[in-house]
Amino acid sequence: MNHASFSQQSITTFILTRHAEKENDGTKDPDLSLAGKERSQLLMTLLQKTKVDAIYSTNYKRTRNTIAPLSQAKKITAETYESFKGEEIDRMLSKYVGGTIVIAGHSNDIPWIANYLIGKEEFKAFDDTDYNNLLMIAVEEKGKTTKVTWLSY
Repeated sequence: MNHASFSQQSITTFILTRHAEKENDGTKDPDLSLAGKERSQLLMTLLQKTKVDAIYSTNYKRTRNTIAPLSQAKKITAETYESFKGEEIDRMLSKYVGGTIVIAGHSNDIPWIANYLIGKEEFKAFDDTDYNNLLMIAVEEKGKTTKVTWLSY
């Protein structure tokens, strides 16, 4: 068998999730509710055996606290990203080639990131009451997706 025909492309995996359930405290930056704190623990448990190279969230309590248990368990400091900026996703992709990147975002920007990575409009904004989506996207390069796995947790 000729092994030279196999490409040596590095696959980068993005694990995308919306923040967990939030308090309804009337502010623009609410913390997680009790259900949200439980879901953040569930996310950590779900990914405990997964090798993670980087963790990102937007600069809101609900996103930071969604990935805090995972960040602590993996001993990885979560970095902040700005929503709807393709150059931010490009930077992650080039910085962590072949790695696994976890991103906690929002009901509208997580589907946007997924669409940006796969190079087409496939995902719509999540319903405001929908907190359990986890998109795993394996990417060779932007627009050249090898696999999308959509889970609920």
